Amino acid sequence: MGITDKMWDAITTVIRMNDKVERMSATMRDQQQRIEGLTERVIRLETALEIALAHGNGAGRLPRRLSRKD
Repeated sequence: MGITDKMWDAITTVIRMNDKVERMSATMRDQQQRIEGLTERVIRLETALEIALAHGNGAGRLPRRLSRKD
């Protein structure tokens, strides 16, 4: 195997790696957007729950706030 073949193999390997990195970057971007969307949904659900707990349901008094479990 000559030096030209080794150089060609190295260049093609770098090109393949670059393609994989670009695809991975796009996948990570999509996943980040999904995570942010889910975070927004959780915040809305927490808000709705806090409002429901603050108003109570008439059958009995519910706690005003949820306790945090860190």
